[in-house]
Amino acid sequence: MAKSKFLSEFRTFLERGSAIDMAVGIIVGSVMTTMVNSLVKDVIMPPIGMLIGDIDFSQFFIVLSGGTPGAHYNTVAEAQAAGAATMNIGVFLNTVVSFLITMFAVFLMVRIMNKIRAKKPVTTRTCPYCKSVINIEARKCPNCCSAVRPEKIAPVEPSDLEKGLKKATQIAKGQISKIKKITKGSK
Repeated sequence: MAKSKFLSEFRTFLERGSAIDMAVGIIVGSVMTTMVNSLVKDVIMPPIGMLIGDIDFSQFFIVLSGGTPGAHYNTVAEAQAAGAATMNIGVFLNTVVSFLITMFAVFLMVRIMNKIRAKKPVTTRTCPYCKSVINIEARKCPNCCSAVRPEKIAPVEPSDLEKGLKKATQIAKGQISKIKKITKGSK
C-alpha cells in the first residue's frame, strides 16, 4: 500500500511541469556549457594569448611541490607526470572567462524574453485601511468593509516586439504605396 502511494506521488511529481522544465533547463545548460567552454578555449583565449606573447593560458601553472628539483616543466601534464603538485592558474582563468560569457548570454536571453513578453495590466491594489490585497475595481474592501474608490484597469500594453513589428509594417506599407505611385507614373 505504501509502495503504490509512493509511486503515485512520484508520478504526480514527474507530471508536473516544473520537473520537466527543470530537466530541459539542465540539458540546455549542459549543452550551453560545452559550447561556451569551446568558445573560450578555442576562439577567445588563443588570440588573447597571441597578443600577450604566444601564451597558452591552459598551460599557465605554478609548481607547488614535488617533481624533480630544479626541473622546468613545459606543460601541466609533464609536471604532474613527474609527481609535482601544480596550481593551474590558466585553467582557472579560462573558467572565469567561461562563467562571464555564460552569464552574459543568460542576461541577453532574459532581456529578450522580457521584451517579447506583453506587459500585463495591474489588477490588484492594497486597501488603504487594512492593507490587504483587493481587486483594483473594488468599491468596498472584502476584508474590512471600508469604502474605497475604484480604479480603472489599464489596457494591456503590447510587448516591445509587437510595437516594433507594427512600426515596421507601417513603414513597409508607406514604402509600398510610394513604389506603386512611381510605377503608375512611369507607365
